[in-house]
Amino acid sequence: MKTNKMCAILGNVSKFNGLLPLTDHRPLDTLPFDCKYRLLDFPLSSIVNANINNIFMVFNEGETQSVFDHIGGGKEWNLDSLQNRYFIYFYQEFLKKKAEGLPYFTPVIDYLQKSKSDYTVFMGSKMLCNIDLRAVLKIHQAQKNELTVVYKRMDTKKIYSSDAVLDLDPDGNIAGYHFFEEHDLALEKTNLCMDIFIVETKWLIEQLKEGQKIGSPASIQDFLRMRIGEVTTSAYEYTGYLSNIYDIQSYYKANMDMLDSAKFNSLMYSSKKIYTKLKNEVPTYYAECSQVKNSQCATGCIIEGTIENSLISRRSVVKKEAKINHSIVMANAKIGEKALIEYAILDKNVVVNAGVTIKGTPEKPVVVKKNEVVSKDLIGGNN
Repeated sequence: MKTNKMCAILGNVSKFNGLLPLTDHRPLDTLPFDCKYRLLDFPLSSIVNANINNIFMVFNEGETQSVFDHIGGGKEWNLDSLQNRYFIYFYQEFLKKKAEGLPYFTPVIDYLQKSKSDYTVFMGSKMLCNIDLRAVLKIHQAQKNELTVVYKRMDTKKIYSSDAVLDLDPDGNIAGYHFFEEHDLALEKTNLCMDIFIVETKWLIEQLKEGQKIGSPASIQDFLRMRIGEVTTSAYEYTGYLSNIYDIQSYYKANMDMLDSAKFNSLMYSSKKIYTKLKNEVPTYYAECSQVKNSQCATGCIIEGTIENSLISRRSVVKKEAKINHSIVMANAKIGEKALIEYAILDKNVVVNAGVTIKGTPEKPVVVKKNEVVSKDLIGGNN
């Protein structure tokens, strides 16, 4: 495949109150995942694995610091070469220009025209997956329809109210869509729209030009959703691992899934590699008194206590006789002696004093904010 066959738009500007306080100071895209990754790594890796070398990213204003900190020059995704480029734009600029009656899609149209790509793929970061975009492109080319949408048969308990559900006709084409809040909850599974779209670039440019004349949504995701069923739409069924992340419980469950070898291998070790920012650090040190069972520990940690069914991120310290069970501990945490942590999510730089107990439930893990010092017990609920 030619390197300029597809270009990409990566955008996820939706906010989910159910993810607070983890998204107080970062977008969903840069939420840590599985000890050393960020959610953004997965769509970026799918894009790079498809030999796409032009990426247009849309973020909310004021939320890009952690994005730049993570991506940097884009070396890990081969985005720092002369042929490869990525651009970042603020969603609020679209809204501002729309409010002023100006052509608000001009930056996207300009990007698409300069990319000289035959096809464009749109992805977000909310749907955690590892997808072969070249396989989706082949279906799009074979069907010769204007729009191809990726979906997965999902348990209805794992779908958010504003997610789109696809209506398929007998031929497997998409007749339309509706929001999940309008869905028949008696059904156990349904066709979750993963908000991954492939279109011909020329078609998209014309649609954007016409759309901004009539006041179409400034969100490109919503813009493409509205075309489902209005134009002939192909369906691509994704059968790999997928987590739909929109609240603390779904985020917690997705991380815990990585302790299941089958799910871990399905996401991380399919035929497509997942790339992330590299950090050259020393290996984790396990003291003789430490006990670790069914857990992952990233580099640079010092483990002296007991860890079971948990994920420990880089440079964390777990002191003697401390116990961590069914929990997510993000980078640079310090867990004091004889502390007990069960069913909890500790954000970056959290310090838990000696002897303190933090205890939630599988349905409602306790969340400790970034940079917090926990000096007294936290039992149930969020901090």
